Amino acid sequence: MNDAEFKRLTDAAAQCQMTNAAFLAYAVDKAARDLTRTTAEIATEREVLDEIFAARRHLGRIHGLFNQIAKALNSGADAPHLDATAQAVLGAARLMEDAADALLAHRDGGAPA
Repeated sequence: MNDAEFKRLTDAAAQCQMTNAAFLAYAVDKAARDLTRTTAEIATEREVLDEIFAARRHLGRIHGLFNQIAKALNSGADAPHLDATAQAVLGAARLMEDAADALLAHRDGGAPA
């Protein structure tokens, strides 16, 4: 495995919140169950899209919760952890956007922009 391949492995494992060893074990098991697929197609585009849409639904629910927070703040309530929470949600939204960009780049045969 060259340096570029190792970086791709490490990045993919990190994106899945897995160790390199766990990611490799999962990938090998997945590939062994369907030998007609290449290792590059372990996660189908449909599975990835399903996850992105699920994350989008969760962000929509979070949007509704922020509306409730705004209503409470306008009524004089206190929200001491609002800034940290907003930053966490923004980070999640950026990760989702990055994942969508990477998916489109992979589908189009290029690197993410």
